[in-house]
Amino acid sequence: MAKINLRPWREELRTEKQRQFMVMLGGALIMAAGLVFLWQNQVNSTISHQQSRNNYVQNAMGSLDRQIAEIQDLRERREELLSRMQVIQDLQGLRPVIVRAFDEMVRTLPDGLYYTRLEKSRDTVTIVGMAESNSRISALMRNFERSDWFGDPNLTNVSSADSRRAGYSQFNMTVSQVVPTPDGEQEQ
Repeated sequence: MAKINLRPWREELRTEKQRQFMVMLGGALIMAAGLVFLWQNQVNSTISHQQSRNNYVQNAMGSLDRQIAEIQDLRERREELLSRMQVIQDLQGLRPVIVRAFDEMVRTLPDGLYYTRLEKSRDTVTIVGMAESNSRISALMRNFERSDWFGDPNLTNVSSADSRRAGYSQFNMTVSQVVPTPDGEQEQ
């Protein structure tokens, strides 16, 4: 007798194929989800790495900015110190000049004349004094003309003194102060 299969084999085959399809679809979904997870981890890792590199660059830039500010501050302090040193050197160099200028003021002073006020502004000396006669003032101007340390005497005012100093004339004069150079330096 022929074997008759009464089982619904086509439906079982279809169900089996559908089950296999679902298993394969589930496996594909799991693999896709795994790949998406791995890709997302890779992207996050790359972003994190780049962020740490950016932070390092920002920290290095901040450090360099602080160093630049410190260098600028040091340069300003250096310039200030150099200018102070220059002022001190100028004052040290002018110290003998001041002494010589006062010494020359005394040497040019004729008898019968005295100073009541001396005022120096840059290279100009303003002199206020008292003289017994106008000839003494003229002698003072000639002495300044011959002096190596002073020149260009300019008499601005001559007037009679007050009643306490009868016979004296009060005068105002300006002279230019010059620093003589040694003969060897003038020729060069």
